[in-house]
Amino acid sequence: MGPKRPKKLTVSTAVFAACSVSLLTLAGCSSEDAGGGSGGNGGGSGGTGSHSPAVPKPTEPARTGPAPAAVPSVRDFEPVRGPAWKPSKFTRVVAEPGGPLADEARLLAEELKVPFSKGPARTADVRLSLDRGLDTGREGYVMESRAGQVKIAGADHAGVFYGTRTLLQSVRARGGVADGVVRDKPDRPQRGFMLDIARKHFSARWIEDRIREMGDLKLNQLQLHLSDDQAFRVESDTHPEVVSKPHLTKAEMRRIVKLAESRHIEVIPEIDSPGHLGAVIKAHPEIQLENASGEPTEGAVDIADPRAAKIVDDLLREYADLFPGKRWHLGGDEYLALMQEDPEASYPGLAAKAREKYGRDAGVQDLATGWLNDRAAVVRDEGKIPQAWNDGIHAGGEVRAEQDREVAYWTGKEPGQRNPVTYLKEGWKLINLNDEYLYYVLGEPNKFTYPTGRRIYDEWTPAVLRGTKPVPKSLSGPEHIPGGRFAVWCDRAGAQTPEQVAAGIRNPLRATAQKLWDPGKPAMSWEDFKRLGERVS
Repeated sequence: MGPKRPKKLTVSTAVFAACSVSLLTLAGCSSEDAGGGSGGNGGGSGGTGSHSPAVPKPTEPARTGPAPAAVPSVRDFEPVRGPAWKPSKFTRVVAEPGGPLADEARLLAEELKVPFSKGPARTADVRLSLDRGLDTGREGYVMESRAGQVKIAGADHAGVFYGTRTLLQSVRARGGVADGVVRDKPDRPQRGFMLDIARKHFSARWIEDRIREMGDLKLNQLQLHLSDDQAFRVESDTHPEVVSKPHLTKAEMRRIVKLAESRHIEVIPEIDSPGHLGAVIKAHPEIQLENASGEPTEGAVDIADPRAAKIVDDLLREYADLFPGKRWHLGGDEYLALMQEDPEASYPGLAAKAREKYGRDAGVQDLATGWLNDRAAVVRDEGKIPQAWNDGIHAGGEVRAEQDREVAYWTGKEPGQRNPVTYLKEGWKLINLNDEYLYYVLGEPNKFTYPTGRRIYDEWTPAVLRGTKPVPKSLSGPEHIPGGRFAVWCDRAGAQTPEQVAAGIRNPLRATAQKLWDPGKPAMSWEDFKRLGERVS
């Protein structure tokens, strides 16, 4: 028999507890020793893993483990005995300067304060590469640390980027990484953060800081709620009269989108309709819905009036190029006409239009469903996948919601709302925004309380779509529930400053990222996870 192979390790509380002892001697790269030569070969002429007289071999004692320190935790780590890797004055990040990973390499080199080089890679370096043959999926990666060098490979750019996040976080927390092989990939393809910028203005710089934070947490979607009753927050050329002050300019939004793309984050815009359009109605009172008594309905447009549809469609088409991602959120929630005991009696004009358009048995619900179908057709023509809130997808009726859209399931508390299982059995894909765990509502109105990271970490998974109980296991996989988002709503905008919001969501966002990457029961305690989050950021 040969020497015993080290046992395969999964991340555990014990592994992380060991880190403080096993890698105490690892030191980070200081600004004084970060140079280490130019962007060229710097004296190394050998192939991958080659040594040079200018680059000494690692001299640290051989150890085994622990797994890299990262949030979310790596899902699989196979340790090997070795001296570990830490950045030094000899370290470079190596990738082809004009190649597909140049941006990821430059970013990591800047963050580690080391040069970016075309290679060839040598001892002390970090080498990035694409390997289309890996079975990690587009967001998975393999990171190998051996003989004083780190290699990060993925089948696509996003996976390599996430590998650099694991390395960077471990350097921040411990100074380096132990020798071994990480094989890591997310459980859910959609992992996001939603921000209400309509009720409260957030500066471009604040949003950009959140994007950098999201990138490190391996989150890949940023939903921006652009408009609501209180304000419309993005510059418009087609309808400048609806834009509020303050707002984000198109130049600022392009900068936000560009930064998000560099972190492999898709920006998903939301112009909510046919409710929550008060800011548009303020500029166009002629499209506001009135009830049978002639009283205006707050935030609701008259969906029987083609002028309302034209304004919304103008905005959807205008912003299609500004937001080049593949998804668009249409809203669809809380249309007040449908929240009445008898919508047809309360809004006879809508009822008459529904019968005219869809037949004598049609009602206001059918007109609302038709409205959202028409808006979905607009964004679909622009190459987008529509999304909508679950209370905009109605059961029964003469008109059915077209099933080419994804459903953002947020509540079961509104009147008449269906259990998520009914959607799943009908074949809908649900994105989890469970308001029991994932809604950070400023001012805590309507019995909301600020969510805690501990509660998300200990109790929530993507399968917990409504309340606290998961849906059946047969309906809870990624093919049914592609992921989720943590949401900030600004109902009482003055309740917190932007800085307080950033601090308040930090731990909940980390916990959400962990459970979307790996929904299993975490090995670490919440307190250990919370401390780790501070060390890796």
